[in-house]
Amino acid sequence: MINKPFLQNISFSVQKGEMVGLIGLNGAGKSTTIKNILGLLQPQQGKIEIMGVELKNSPQAYRASFAYVPESPELYEDLTIREHLELTAMAYGIEKSEFEVRTQRLLALFHMEDKVNSFSAHLSKGMKQKVMIMNAFLVEPALYIIDEPFLGLDPLGIRSLLDLMVQVKKTGASFIISSHILSTIEKYCDRFVILHQGCMVTQGTLKEISTVANLPGASLDDVFCALVGSETK
Repeated sequence: MINKPFLQNISFSVQKGEMVGLIGLNGAGKSTTIKNILGLLQPQQGKIEIMGVELKNSPQAYRASFAYVPESPELYEDLTIREHLELTAMAYGIEKSEFEVRTQRLLALFHMEDKVNSFSAHLSKGMKQKVMIMNAFLVEPALYIIDEPFLGLDPLGIRSLLDLMVQVKKTGASFIISSHILSTIEKYCDRFVILHQGCMVTQGTLKEISTVANLPGASLDDVFCALVGSETK
């Protein structure tokens, strides 16, 4: 049996204060790409750096440089929302005074003040997703990796998340966002990486990838369908 890698010839960068959309059909390689960045998978060739650091050279510094929001929320059922946030603060060495300031701001933004002492087992999926998001933004890392962030969120939660991303981006933080909601990320992402069947079809600004698709001025949705449609023929 030949151990053929699923991801091939994928290379992209995310600059400081930049938001990059990672898009593709189901099974295109988005989750596998994210798992490689997280260090859950190891690339057979090439390397992954965050802030100039590779995981194998400095695991602690590498992992401290990013925060991850998965597609499906994963919480400890026997911990309250506040206890989840406290656990994250301890893991990342956040001072108590700073923790309180950040926590109150996030709870207010996501309208979760009255749920702070609720156990995660009693929360809806949307509320659990908000807890995952709050834990990520509590850390204030250099890079946020967010997988399908809008699933389960109500319209107010989506708006709160988008506003927060814009605010944090202005401080110099970077984002990798994987989402099928192309009409939304078109408005917020600076560049896009399009994956299909484990390969990178193209990358660049909307203007650049629309030129590749011979659809100048087209929406991200139309550009994506044209590029991926041509790849499947």
